[in-house]
Amino acid sequence: MKEYKKLLLSNKAWASERLELDPSYFDNLSKDQNPLFLWIGCADSRVPAEEITHADPGDIFVHRNVANMVVHTDINLLSVLQYAVEVLEVKHIIVCGHYNCGGVKAAMTNHDFGLINKWLRNIKEVYEKHYTDLHEIADETARFNRLVELNVAEQIQNLAKTTIVQKAWEKRKFPHLHGWVFDIHHGEIKEVLNINAGEWTSPVFHYDF
Repeated sequence: MKEYKKLLLSNKAWASERLELDPSYFDNLSKDQNPLFLWIGCADSRVPAEEITHADPGDIFVHRNVANMVVHTDINLLSVLQYAVEVLEVKHIIVCGHYNCGGVKAAMTNHDFGLINKWLRNIKEVYEKHYTDLHEIADETARFNRLVELNVAEQIQNLAKTTIVQKAWEKRKFPHLHGWVFDIHHGEIKEVLNINAGEWTSPVFHYDF
C-alpha cells in the first residue's frame, strides 16, 4: 500500500471515531474558530502542537518553521501573528522549541547547507550573542540544549518588539508570551521565559516591526 493511502484511511477512521463520540462534532468544528493560543513551533515532524499538548482541533492557531523563529523579515510569520492577535484576539502566544533541534544544531557549525544558510544566520546570531557563556559549558549536549533554550527566549523577545504585540498590549493587556522547550526524550515541556503585558521594557525598541 502506498504510504499516503495510509494517511487517508487513518483520516476516515479518525472522522468516524469523532462522530461516534459526538455526532455534532464537525458541525461545531465548522463554525468560526476561537483559539486561545497562537503556537510558533519548529517544523520538525516530531513536535506536533496538538499532540504534545493533548489539544483538540480549534484550540491552537499554529505557525511552524525551521527552529521556531520570529524573524522581522518573515512576512508569513508576521501575517499569521497579525491575524492571530488582531482578528482572533488570542490570549497567549507560545514559542515552542525542542531539544535535538536540527536547525539549532546546524547553526552551531560552519558547514554550508545551501539555501537554508540564510535562515540559519538568524540562529547563528543568537549563538554568537551567547558564545562565551555557551562555551563555558563543557558538555556538548548540554551546550546544545542551552542554545535551544536561549533561542526560544530570543524569539520571545523578538515577539515583544513587534508593533502587533505592543499595540495589543496597550489596547487589551494581552497576549501573554510564553517560551517553552519540548524535551523530545521524555515528552515533557519546560518553561523557559514568560512575559506578560507591561512586564517587558526596552530603552531601544518600541514599535520595531
